Amino acid sequence: MCGIAGWVDWEKDLTRERATVAEMGRTLCRRGPDAEGVWISKSAAFAHRRLIVIDPDGGAQPMTRAFGERSYTITYNGELYNTEDIRRELKTLGHTFQSYSDTEVLLLSYVQWGPACVHRLNGIFAFGIWDEANRTLFLARDRLGVKPLFYAQTGSSFLFGSEIKALLAHPGVSRKVDSEGLAEVFAVGPARTPGHGVFRDIRELRAGHMLLATPGGVRVEPYWRLQSWVHTDDLDTTTERVRELLVDTVQRQLVSDVPVCTFLSGGLDSSAVSAIAARTYREQGREPLHTYSIDFTDMEKHFQANSFQPGLDAPWAKRVAEYLSTVHHPVVFSMPELIDHLLTPLAARDLPGMADIDCSLYLFCREIKRNATVALSGESADEVFGGYPWFHREESLNADTFPWSLRLRDRIAIMSPDLRRLTRPEEYVADRYQEALAEVPRLPGESGQEARIREIGYLSITRFLPTLLDRKDRMSMATGLEVRVPFCDHRLVEYVFNIPWSMKTVGNQAKGILRSAMRGYLPDDVLARRKSPYPSSPDPLYLQTVREHCLAILADPAQPLVPLVNAGALQELAAASKQPGEHRPWFGQIMATAQLFHYLIEVNSWLREYRVELA
Repeated sequence: MCGIAGWVDWEKDLTRERATVAEMGRTLCRRGPDAEGVWISKSAAFAHRRLIVIDPDGGAQPMTRAFGERSYTITYNGELYNTEDIRRELKTLGHTFQSYSDTEVLLLSYVQWGPACVHRLNGIFAFGIWDEANRTLFLARDRLGVKPLFYAQTGSSFLFGSEIKALLAHPGVSRKVDSEGLAEVFAVGPARTPGHGVFRDIRELRAGHMLLATPGGVRVEPYWRLQSWVHTDDLDTTTERVRELLVDTVQRQLVSDVPVCTFLSGGLDSSAVSAIAARTYREQGREPLHTYSIDFTDMEKHFQANSFQPGLDAPWAKRVAEYLSTVHHPVVFSMPELIDHLLTPLAARDLPGMADIDCSLYLFCREIKRNATVALSGESADEVFGGYPWFHREESLNADTFPWSLRLRDRIAIMSPDLRRLTRPEEYVADRYQEALAEVPRLPGESGQEARIREIGYLSITRFLPTLLDRKDRMSMATGLEVRVPFCDHRLVEYVFNIPWSMKTVGNQAKGILRSAMRGYLPDDVLARRKSPYPSSPDPLYLQTVREHCLAILADPAQPLVPLVNAGALQELAAASKQPGEHRPWFGQIMATAQLFHYLIEVNSWLREYRVELA
């Protein structure tokens, strides 16, 4: 994986702007610690930071290929899992290759097919291609949005980058955040409405979209969307098809010139990926697969089961690793170590994020990076197969809002009166929710329950999943680790999206169809295990630390957070949180009171460190 940035200007001579373009690239150095490159022409300039995974010598970027008087230059972040299929087709069409990198395959795909090349790609990607003869810039992002891509327009300039920080490094991009951006942070965050960059001048290229920038303007359009159709396969055929797709996807994603491992929590999703990978390694006569799990010191001492987190992961991770005969690495962190990194994720995400969950994931990825460069993860199975509690709880199914964020009134209570008037949070969230529902591909004649499940599935894939993919990308790439997500393969997503709910929950089990598909790969007790989310430490020291830190911010009128929050409401919450209470997350499954304090600490630091100007 890599970091990309670019600047196109149809009026200005960019050959004099090397320093600015290079600085845009340098902000992404953690995404690409192995190499850097800058390419400049009169109207376009690209920067690239490289994490070497395939073809160390031949995959340097930005990459230019000339064809007579025409030349094309690419800067690319991602991985194509059907590289060899496309390469063979391009060779039959007369193309020759100077490397075996997927970068060159992608560039020549654009040369051959133009923007339509995106329909042939199986992978995770964000890239920009400059056509020197036509003076046009083409951008595209993978179907599920695994790889990030932001852009900004200022005057005659068009800018893009893997992360917001790359755009903010350009002097023409404002740091202003208006009422809509504040609503994103305080009412929607840590999620983000697709397409929004929070900063007023910055936009996100949405997942499954492409963009063409020309001297005449900018056009953005989708090239892929989820579609609804009647599922005609019977249960046995469906089970086999799910298995075939997942096995093919995992095997494609094991291709690498550097060490590959898997995340393994002992849950169904990561265990399925690890099982397929381990079996593939054995069949190919390779060394045993390495697997990694995360845990916290004194987890057993402090853990209290609840409906969202029913049990500990560690025993299950050990069980699965032994069953698969992997080389397993339990990674255990102490609470003081996590507290030392309370604000580390902010510099990677550029926006307030998922609190201690970000911190531990960053530390986890940093530890894995000591021995591996690529990891496979079970992310997105719950969105695709319907594993989250909100697919199954009446409270969520009947809610007229995003089902992972049911406590909007509690969030509004901690906002200052001025911020409420400015952002109108209830109206803002309601509008975003209705926009999302309007996108759902309806299936004529579908029953009330099936129709609602389709809505929840679509919302989860297009509104909740991006938050988790963003977290996984930023925390892993901040350590120079590439994480691949097999359950985001668009072929699998398209197929499973249309499996009827009764079949998805076969055996009266959440994700029943996935459990059935993995029979023979995993033991029965693992297949029957209830869902447990990515772990958050229950150590009371975490709550105590973030609560005191948040109260210290409130006591200092100079802190930028103070005018935006209701100090009295926060102080009451702090007093009430000293006693253990019911686990009631305000976002997702595990972001509760402690994470709310942590989130506000991040907001305060973000306002200060990113020199945010409130417009």
